[in-house]
Amino acid sequence: MYEKLEQLKALFVELDQALIAYSGGIDSTLVAKVAFDVLGNRAIAVTAESPSLLPEDLEDARIQAAEIGIVHKVVQTHELDNPNYASNPVNRCYFCKSELHDTLKPLAQAWGYPYVIDGVNADDLYDYRPGIQAAKERGARSPLAETGITKLEVRAIAKHLGLSYWDKPAQPCLSSRFPYGEEITIAKLQRVGRAEVYLKKLGWQNIRVRSEGDTARIEVLPDQVKEFVVQTDLPKLTEAFQSYGFLYVTLDLEGYRSGKLNQVLQFKSV
Repeated sequence: MYEKLEQLKALFVELDQALIAYSGGIDSTLVAKVAFDVLGNRAIAVTAESPSLLPEDLEDARIQAAEIGIVHKVVQTHELDNPNYASNPVNRCYFCKSELHDTLKPLAQAWGYPYVIDGVNADDLYDYRPGIQAAKERGARSPLAETGITKLEVRAIAKHLGLSYWDKPAQPCLSSRFPYGEEITIAKLQRVGRAEVYLKKLGWQNIRVRSEGDTARIEVLPDQVKEFVVQTDLPKLTEAFQSYGFLYVTLDLEGYRSGKLNQVLQFKSV
């Protein structure tokens, strides 16, 4: 792990400058931390704000950037204006990352940065991530993947470097809560976001609220399913979710599993 950290530092020395596509997740936060430690003010973190990003996550990104000390800027992206994204095809993330890098690359060039740097790690290369291809087509660099740093190593290195957010739960964009083929709208994103914030305020952190039509399907960690049922005021929760726009509220008995909605792709390929 420590050898890979030194390789990561050496890579940033070689790059000399870095504009980081900074979501506020632990991967891009680690990239921002190491880039700033090596490059100082020659590194900058840029977060894309859009309806698919919770306002709370944007605020977390600001706080984390301030903790690191890196300059942090926010730009607007408009992926929902693209029907290829809003229709939510299986390669939706390709169009999301296309919008992101088509926004960041001109900024990087105008500000004198040779590359846009992302937080793709080595494990991501073996998952279904069509957005990685969009980033590659636009010349982005992925230092974590290039140095072979895995998701577990990201957290271990972040903890070693003293980042207070080293164990932050993964928080992909809100559009990942919808089954492929269901149209994504701002109203749908907002109701999912409000529902997840409601659960987090109750103390449930590793959660997802999947949206299928008018139904909210709650996922908590598998070993917390029974605890969730016992401890949660279910009628009050249902009332809250219905006030957000859902008609039905269900609990996934299998529990939370990252990338669960991608399992439909496996069935289709059989």
